[in-house]
Amino acid sequence: MTNITTIIQENATRHGNDRKALIPILQSIVKEKKYVDRCDMVSIAKALDISAADVYGVASFYSFIEEKEKGENVIRVCKSITCEMKGKHKILKELEDLLHIKLGETTHDKKFSLLETNCLGLCDVGPAMLINENPYTHLKAEEISDIIHKYRHSVK
Repeated sequence: MTNITTIIQENATRHGNDRKALIPILQSIVKEKKYVDRCDMVSIAKALDISAADVYGVASFYSFIEEKEKGENVIRVCKSITCEMKGKHKILKELEDLLHIKLGETTHDKKFSLLETNCLGLCDVGPAMLINENPYTHLKAEEISDIIHKYRHSVK
């Protein structure tokens, strides 16, 4: 795993040592370890000479920047009105039943985290979800088991 200080320095060099580098730094840390904790936010604030509250404000605004460690596979179910109208609730119920967790939780084996997120930009092909960066569209409850099975038995 890359050192967080190195990620911050590389991005500050590339994007500038000010607020412009904030989102690229946050994205790079998420890419590396899947979340940005409060210690990371303080380090970013010091490097960019901005307040930790500013860093937290930006990080907490974006639903794809997690503040706590999540499972190996992060499932994000779209909660747009379009996906709701197309059956999102059935998809969510199937995921909760299959994974034995509720929305916002992580499985005991740390393999899956189940989240809702605002529009994924897939309204025309909903209901939709992302697992990590992989989109699944036109979902039907009966397909969920096969999709989860692939991730449950994948080798890293």
